[in-house]
Amino acid sequence: MRLYIITKRNLISIGFCLLIGVLAGAIAVTSTVRAVQSAAAQREIPIYYVDTDKKQVALSFDAAWGNEQTEQLLEILDKYKVKSTFFLVGDWVKNYPDSVKDIAKHGHDVGNHSNTHPHMTQMSSSDMVGQIQSCKTPTLFRAPYGDYNSDVVKSVNGCNMYCVQWDVDSLDWKDPTPEQIKQNIMKKIRNGSIILMHNGAKNTPEALPTVIEAIKSEGYEIVPISQILLKGEYYTDVDGKMCSKTATQPSS
Repeated sequence: MRLYIITKRNLISIGFCLLIGVLAGAIAVTSTVRAVQSAAAQREIPIYYVDTDKKQVALSFDAAWGNEQTEQLLEILDKYKVKSTFFLVGDWVKNYPDSVKDIAKHGHDVGNHSNTHPHMTQMSSSDMVGQIQSCKTPTLFRAPYGDYNSDVVKSVNGCNMYCVQWDVDSLDWKDPTPEQIKQNIMKKIRNGSIILMHNGAKNTPEALPTVIEAIKSEGYEIVPISQILLKGEYYTDVDGKMCSKTATQPSS
């Protein structure tokens, strides 16, 4: 049997090797964290919801194709004295100009949902800008299909518009029951939420009254997106929360 004797020199060598290993591991972890932070800092993120202490939420409808429900939705919103936001595709505007006027006349936001409802992440920057500017609207833009990347957000911001997503999806486009639509909304709603519904989904008109009643019963005020957005300079965090730059902004 061979006997190993550990000398003082051996101990120093072993300790030095362990120290080198620990330092190498720490450097690797730090580099990874910095890479993740850098990637997060460089990525442009639209507004999903708003950082606010007010019990306010925004209700929005995307309109890209049919127009059978517009009048009914406007009547329901009027009945409950609710103002919302309609994101309209340029082709829809051309086909139903009177409905566009009605939406605005009833006091709702009219937002831009592109000109022809394409997948904008598959387009060049110049074509993105064309889709945004061809559908003339005020200051709100929502990407078709919710499909975006940094270039899409930069193009929207470059047109002096807000790029708006949502943090609460009613999933009405999947044709769930009215009760399911309500539950989809109520289980996720919070201060500053932006809710997605559609002008054209099968059960949206039937679900809308119960949705509004449920939201109000929880003490929330329903306002257009233009009223829930923060004023002045802002940034969006990694979750898409719109935060004021006057507050403390996390370093990148």
